[in-house]
Amino acid sequence: MKLPIDGARLQKEIDELSLISEQPAPVVTRVLFSEADLRGRDFVKNLFRQAGLAVREDAVGNIFARWEGRDKSAPALATGSHIDAIPNAGKYDGVVGVLGAIEAVRALQKTGFVPQRSIECIVFTAEEPTRFGLGCLGSRILAGTLSKDKIAGLRDRDGHDLEFWRKRAHLPGGDPAAARLAENTYASFVELHIEQGPILEQRNLAIGIVEKIAAPSSLRLQLTGVGGHAGAVLMPGRRDALLAGAEIALEVEKAALASGSPDTVATTGVFRIEPGAVNSVPCHATLEIDLRDTQLASRDAALKKIEAAAVEICHRRGIGLQLERVNVDAPAICDGALVQSVSGVCEELGLSFTKMISRAYHDTLFMARICPATMIFIPCRGGVSHRPDEYSSPQQIADGVAVLAGTLRRLVE
Repeated sequence: MKLPIDGARLQKEIDELSLISEQPAPVVTRVLFSEADLRGRDFVKNLFRQAGLAVREDAVGNIFARWEGRDKSAPALATGSHIDAIPNAGKYDGVVGVLGAIEAVRALQKTGFVPQRSIECIVFTAEEPTRFGLGCLGSRILAGTLSKDKIAGLRDRDGHDLEFWRKRAHLPGGDPAAARLAENTYASFVELHIEQGPILEQRNLAIGIVEKIAAPSSLRLQLTGVGGHAGAVLMPGRRDALLAGAEIALEVEKAALASGSPDTVATTGVFRIEPGAVNSVPCHATLEIDLRDTQLASRDAALKKIEAAAVEICHRRGIGLQLERVNVDAPAICDGALVQSVSGVCEELGLSFTKMISRAYHDTLFMARICPATMIFIPCRGGVSHRPDEYSSPQQIADGVAVLAGTLRRLVE
C-alpha cells in the first residue's frame, strides 16, 4: 500500500516548532518546563487534536495522544519521542519522532485504514538531562525505574524540585511515581529518530534498525577546596578545586581511551566553578560526567577507574569530595520480531537499510523494559546532532515516516 506522506507539511511543522525556542534561530533551546518548552508542548498537543487524537497528560508531564482502535481492550501500540532540547541544539533531535508520528497517523487515516488495536503517540518528559541532570525522566518513571525518594530528590541548579516545576506547568495532580505504566499497557513501542551519528550517511543507506542501545551512566562530583585572593594565597598552600577538577576530567578521557572497547565514550559535560572571579582561587567545582559503552564490563571498569582517580586526586590536593552516581543503566536489547517487521517494511518500500547499535540513548532504552521495542533511524548530515547545524533532508524524514507508518500498520491491523 502506497502511503501518502505529506513531507512538505511535516517539514513546515518542524520549522514552526523550531522557532519556539529560548534562543533565536537557528539555535533551538527548550529546557524542560521553560516557557518555550510549554509553548512547544501546546503546539504539539494542538496538532494531535487536529489529527483527531484524544490527548492527556500524566503527573510528570508525559503527553499521550490516542487513536482508538476497534478492539479497545487490546494493549495499544506506542510510538513517539521528545521535544525538549538542550541549549544550543538543532531542530530534528526528538522532534522527528514526535511530529513524524503524527504524520504517520495522518497518512494511515488518509488511506481509510482503521487499526484493530489502538495507536498511542507519546511525547516524553525530559529526555534531555538539562533540567535535573538525569536523562529520560518521563520514560524512566513510566517504566518504574525511579523510587519516590529519587524523584523527590531531583533538583535543578537553582534548587527547585520537580514539584515546583509541575506546579509551574499546571500538570495534573498526583504522585509522579504513580505515573508508572500498568503491565501490558503497550504491546510494543517503536521510536523514529535521527541517527546522531555518521554511519547511514557514510554507507548511503536510508534506514537504520536498532538492535541494541548502549549502556549509559553519569556521575556528579562536588569538589570543595579553599578560596582566597589570587594574589595573596601562595602556590604551595593552595587547595584549588578547579585544578583538582581539571585532573579528574583528564582521567575521564584516559579511562575511556584505555578501556579496551572501541565503543567506550566519556565526557565531562559540566564543569562549574565558584566564585568564578579572575582574582579569586576557586573554592568549589561541580563536574558532571557522562560515560557510555555497548558492553557493561568495559563501561563499569572505566566507571570504577574514574571514581578511584577522583578519590586519589582530591586526597592528594586536600580537596573535599562528594561523588554521586546519578544513573548507571543497563543496555537495551531490542525485540527481534519487531526488528524483522521493520526490515520487511523497508523491503516493501524499496529502501536500503542496515541493523545497527545506538550509541546515544533514548526513551526506548526504558520502554524496552516494559514491552518489545526498537528504533528506526534516518541519516543526519555529517552525523551532527546537538548543534544548530543538525540536519536531515525532507526526503530522508519522509522515508523514515513511511517506514514508521508501514510498521504501525503491520502491527495493529
